[in-house]
Amino acid sequence: MSVYTFARSLVYGLLKPVYRMDVKGRENVPAEGGVLLCCNHIDNLDPPIVGITAPRDIHFMAKEELFNVPILGKLLPHLNAFSVKRGMSDREALRKGLKVLKEGHVLGLFPEGTRSKTGEVGKGLAGAGFFALRSNAAVVPCAIIGPYKPFKKLKVVYGKPIPMDEIRANKVNAEETTDIIMNEIKKLIEQNR
Repeated sequence: MSVYTFARSLVYGLLKPVYRMDVKGRENVPAEGGVLLCCNHIDNLDPPIVGITAPRDIHFMAKEELFNVPILGKLLPHLNAFSVKRGMSDREALRKGLKVLKEGHVLGLFPEGTRSKTGEVGKGLAGAGFFALRSNAAVVPCAIIGPYKPFKKLKVVYGKPIPMDEIRANKVNAEETTDIIMNEIKKLIEQNR
């Protein structure tokens, strides 16, 4: 059993009794091939929640600072996470993310880059659009609908892949592509509140 599989089972066992998870649309995540999974960000628990509810293993981009935290920093690479420097163009992280997608894995991103203080979906960073345009990956929006309150329902909704062919053909730039992705996440939240 891999560290990822063990950790996923452990985290599921810890979080399942606390949050009444209502998961919808898992079938919208393609069973194989590269997938760019883009989700809103409302809590520190978002990555583990997506990790235990998604039907496939996820490679997450995580802020560089987390890799300096004792124990967690050593564990993260075994959980398919890799670091990204925030606030600048991190070419190494971009290369690593493209490699994950080209190898047919799932790359998990929180395009806002930081947690929303209000719970509302914020503006996404151009990185999500970059990965969507530079790969042939399916782009799947995901919405976590909180709040995170013990024994209350927490919804996780996986939307249908965004049709990227037209967006790629029309030479839409990375920032506009990210806006399209963020709008799809907003729609999922509005439809499932």
